[in-house]
Amino acid sequence: MAIRNVLIIDDSKTELMFLTNLLQKNSMTVRTAEGADEAFKQLAEAKPDLILMDVVMPGQNGYQLTRAISRSPEYAGIPIILCTSKSLETDRVWGMRQGARDYITKPVNPSELLAKIKALG
Repeated sequence: MAIRNVLIIDDSKTELMFLTNLLQKNSMTVRTAEGADEAFKQLAEAKPDLILMDVVMPGQNGYQLTRAISRSPEYAGIPIILCTSKSLETDRVWGMRQGARDYITKPVNPSELLAKIKALG
């Protein structure tokens, strides 16, 4: 199944704009959320094929939100790619243990991100 609908969760409007433009140029439909509450509203409206999630956010961080989504029966099948400035190997391992399918560090390399998305589809 090709990935067509993506939910981006990030508290940075700049990152949201950059990722939205990149994905839309590659024929994907994008919805955005700036935190956990907004993310769950978006999930309730329509299930995406993929979630791109920042880690460092106010309130619930990306690790906590990844864990909550991946352990929820209704959303467990949605792959999550953590997209963060946290670049240590321990950060990556922890993110994967929370339920993320992949991990990419900022600044995002567009071709690397697209390759990871294609690999999931």
